Parts: sequence; C-alpha cells; structure tokens
Amino acid sequence: MSNHPVQTVSTSNDKYKVILAVVAAIAGVAAFYILAGQATWIRAIALVVGLLVAVGFVATSEMGRDFVSFAKEAVRETKKVVWPTRKEAGQITAVVFGFVLVMAIFLWGTDQLIGFLLYDVILGWKK
Repeated sequence: MSNHPVQTVSTSNDKYKVILAVVAAIAGVAAFYILAGQATWIRAIALVVGLLVAVGFVATSEMGRDFVSFAKEAVRETKKVVWPTRKEAGQITAVVFGFVLVMAIFLWGTDQLIGFLLYDVILGWKK
C-alpha cells in the first residue's frame, strides 16, 4: 500500500481564484505600461498592487495553501542539512579536481592510442 495522499480535484471556486489571479497580474503589468506618461513610482505602485492582488487570490485557494505548506516544509528540511566545514569543502573540491585531471589524461591517452592504432597500424596512414 502507498502512503501517498490522494490528490483531489480542486473546486471550481479555486479555479476561479487562480483565473482571477492571472487576470490581476496581467492587469498590473498592463497598468505599468499604460501609465507610461506618469511618474515611475506611480507605475511601480500599479504593478505591485496588481501582483499583490494576484498573490492574495492564489493564497486563498487550496493550491496556494498547499504551496505555502510545501514551502514551510522545505525551509524546515533545509535547516536539518549538515553543511560541510570550510576544510571539508576544500578537501572534497580537491578530490574532484584531481579525479577530473586523472580522467582527462586517461581519455587523452586513450584517444592518442586509438588514433595511432587506427591510422598508423591498421590503415597505414601517416598523420
């Protein structure tokens, strides 16, 4: 059995809220451009108000509440992460660079060997 929660279809009210949020965001952006002759702070206020109204509509929907819950849980999980110390990070970086260098030399050598075998030995072409 799966422990995954069952996702239900959102209500039509939630769909209307999301549609209104999109309309409000578009209206805010449109007002920003329509008010091109006005002062910049007036245009900015129109844009911010449109976006805040959009956020308000989405926040009151089920999808918005789920997103806020997800974001809070994500922040809680990142606080549980044990980050490496500066010394450990430097050591890990050095190991990665060393491995990349060894692999680069290995691949270069393999390419040279295959090129020599194919062109000089098998085909008899001289580079």
